[in-house]
Amino acid sequence: MRAFVVTGPGQAAVQDVPPPHVAAGQVIVDVERAGVCGTDAEFFSGHMSYLATGHAAYPLRIGHEWCGRVSEVGPGVDPSWLGRRVSGDTMLGCGACRLCAGGRQHLCADRYEIGIRGGWPGALAEQLPVPASALVALPETVDEVAGALIEPSANALRAVRGAAIQPGSRLLVVGPGTIGLLSALIARACGAEVSIAGPTPESLLFASTLGFDPVSTREHVDRAKGFDAVIDAAGGPDVPALAAELVDPGGRVVFIGLAAAPSRVDTRTLVLKDVTAVGVLSGSGALAGVVDLFAQGALDPRPLVAATVPLEGAAEVLAGRRPGNAGPGPKIHVDPRL
Repeated sequence: MRAFVVTGPGQAAVQDVPPPHVAAGQVIVDVERAGVCGTDAEFFSGHMSYLATGHAAYPLRIGHEWCGRVSEVGPGVDPSWLGRRVSGDTMLGCGACRLCAGGRQHLCADRYEIGIRGGWPGALAEQLPVPASALVALPETVDEVAGALIEPSANALRAVRGAAIQPGSRLLVVGPGTIGLLSALIARACGAEVSIAGPTPESLLFASTLGFDPVSTREHVDRAKGFDAVIDAAGGPDVPALAAELVDPGGRVVFIGLAAAPSRVDTRTLVLKDVTAVGVLSGSGALAGVVDLFAQGALDPRPLVAATVPLEGAAEVLAGRRPGNAGPGPKIHVDPRL
């Protein structure tokens, strides 16, 4: 089958590779659509931390935001999965440790991460092996564009849950990228009053087209407004401290963005304001909730997708070059069938 393989920093190609073998407890998914995210770009550039720690190594096959249809089921798998449209969790725990037993497989020290960690192949390919336990079924009303946004949206849903918002809560989302915008859309669907902050006026233009008002640069956030919660979905090392500064006393700060350099937060700010700080790693445990939101029509994430390219176009996207026909959204999808 055809797969996109990263062989070194800045080096990748579409290769013919052996198709996956279906093992016990697993299924094979024919990939319909896969998203490209910042983690994938870090692998392509060589800056992803797992390359330094040994949790990942070249050559590798990336892609962890995906949807498709089950074409084969392995021994021990419910045969009703066959032919169903699915997405799935990225985090695959060992299944035997204390964390896995407690439903926190995404924190398992021995976990695989699809397309990221431990050599588990990713979704920038025609087919993908996935444990049946990681699958989430998609109704036919959730198309392939929305289906490939399930995984990042689950991250965003966990961030919104971490913010503990209620109808009428005032939420500030810092970072108008994919995760930030999905967090804002989900929070708005839950009845929150959402503001969005970004690094430049240009970075906020697309958020405005989604109906968010106010939007502002970080320097011009209306501090008098008051925020019950702040979600840091940015990549700047200065943003965590800013989030802690901007949140109201007794509020909550959710950290889901990761900076390339260490971030500093003065714990005196957290203590003296009685702030709750929440970290979010992965969408594990929230995928089914996102499917429900999409199926109910509570929000439509599809405008975030600017373009869809074939496997052969993935390298250009990973290098930071947008397709010539791309729309204004932040997300690029890959269709391995093209």
